[in-house]
Amino acid sequence: MDLKQLECFVRVAEFGSFTKAAAVLGLSQSVVSRQVRQLEVELQEHLLLRNGRGVTLTASGMRLFEHGQGILRQVQVAREELREQRDTLSGKVVIGLPPSIARCHTVGLVTAFRERFPHCALGIKEGLTHSIREWLLLGRLDFALLFNPAQNAQLCYEHLHSEPLVLVGAKSSNLPDEIPLKELGRYPLIIPSQPHSLRRLVESEAARHTVELDVALEVDGIPSLLELVALGLGYGILFRTALSGPYVPEGLRSAAIIDPVVHTHLFVTTAAQRPLTRLADQTLAMVREHVHSR
Repeated sequence: MDLKQLECFVRVAEFGSFTKAAAVLGLSQSVVSRQVRQLEVELQEHLLLRNGRGVTLTASGMRLFEHGQGILRQVQVAREELREQRDTLSGKVVIGLPPSIARCHTVGLVTAFRERFPHCALGIKEGLTHSIREWLLLGRLDFALLFNPAQNAQLCYEHLHSEPLVLVGAKSSNLPDEIPLKELGRYPLIIPSQPHSLRRLVESEAARHTVELDVALEVDGIPSLLELVALGLGYGILFRTALSGPYVPEGLRSAAIIDPVVHTHLFVTTAAQRPLTRLADQTLAMVREHVHSR
């Protein structure tokens, strides 16, 4: 058994798919399949059950998967510890950010990164929470910031920030300072479509308090959503930070949603079985500092 065979098997087991495993490993599907088959021949065990929908683990495959994850993790840690002996950090770190966070923080993060790690490269990928989660699982990101992520056993979450939601209207809307959640059904809403994390949060809270929402328009882009709100075509539900920035029309009014107050939560998310490199770990510390300072 060699590490390449073991890594191919573990990735196929993690994703339940040769295609996704090949994408993560940067190999062709045929090479991944051959590596796994050679491992099965060497161990004289069937490790995977192949079907039209993907693959599942046999009992022997499950046992090897548990050991294999630990072995690969230890190899990664050993490599990183050897790299830590070098005086100068190098390499590249890639971060996933939701658009609303990217608009507020990208310039500051890039500036701070270049000052702190002048010999390193930074990549920032923007996307909605469900897309970023998939990129993390596929190994395309080192870590990400996600709003209200659904729990996944393959990911680790660290709470970073919370912010209350507000109802946003045009200058002429005469919104009060506060609006009870039960009264949101009176306002025609312009909100993102599913599976946007904000849409999921708003609908789950409305359902929990038996509030029927009036969704007039579905618009995923926050700048476009706010322009429509400013024209008086409906109301938005956003967190207050989204109302700052050059893209926000002048004169918008906002009302705090109360009884209960609804918070959106921002999490740092990493892949459970992929330890952060030293550069990624220090970049994550920098991101924490930057977000908390705003």
